[in-house]
Amino acid sequence: MLTIGEFSRLTHLSVRTLRRYHEAALLEPAVVDETTGYRYYGVDQIPTAQVIHRLRELDVPLNDVQQILRTPDPGARAALVADHLQRLEDALDRTRTAVLSLRRLLQPDPAPIDVELRAETARTVAAVEAVVGHRDIETWYAGAMAELEAAVGTAVTGPPGGMYDNALFEQEHGHALVYLPSAVPPRTGRVHPVSLPAVELAVTTHVGEHDGIEVTYGELGTWVVENAMSVAGPGRCGRSTLSALVTRAIPLRGALRSAGRSSASADAVSMVRSLGTAGRTR
Repeated sequence: MLTIGEFSRLTHLSVRTLRRYHEAALLEPAVVDETTGYRYYGVDQIPTAQVIHRLRELDVPLNDVQQILRTPDPGARAALVADHLQRLEDALDRTRTAVLSLRRLLQPDPAPIDVELRAETARTVAAVEAVVGHRDIETWYAGAMAELEAAVGTAVTGPPGGMYDNALFEQEHGHALVYLPSAVPPRTGRVHPVSLPAVELAVTTHVGEHDGIEVTYGELGTWVVENAMSVAGPGRCGRSTLSALVTRAIPLRGALRSAGRSSASADAVSMVRSLGTAGRTR
């Protein structure tokens, strides 16, 4: 048998940590002396202690560690660990996104963006739409686009796009619509024809990784304001473009464009990013 100090040295778990794991019923000593209260461990407990040590290095909560250790099925244990690793990877992606945006924002002299005004004619597209919450938008978007692509198939005539109400960003709940252009939009399941009205857009191209697209959108919004325009309604997203409905001093409907697979209003930059709708950038 090993004293708690000896076990600590062999497992790289401090005595204090071993006591805490005992109290939490996570790693109980093989023997506790009834008179002295001293804890003793068996050498067969070393692998378990090492697993706990590695899991805690990955910030797995104690309750989850306990669940992993008590699950007899190796496949189930692997699934529990994989779920946590996915959460870590998601957090790392969010950190990388924030770093990329901050680096660009902190540049002393950012290059000016090129903006043009462009008129979009009215057209009919195949679309899926719903009122969704901001937290659910990614899952909804993936399902809606998969259904659209299956329904339209090879009859698609242009890049996909979307329209998102400002309420979706301002109040975290609102109307969202994604579409695929088609000469004869089908009607099946959630897919149905939708007429997009003619608009005038302020257009720019996002150059770089998709994760920095919100910075371009902010610059585009600045351009709109400085040119005596304002966002007038829900925006559009399209591959290689960002767009937002705008007006001038006299009513002039328009939109902002950025290099994305979709577009949205100037207030909707976070959605463009979370949806992954920027598509191909250069």
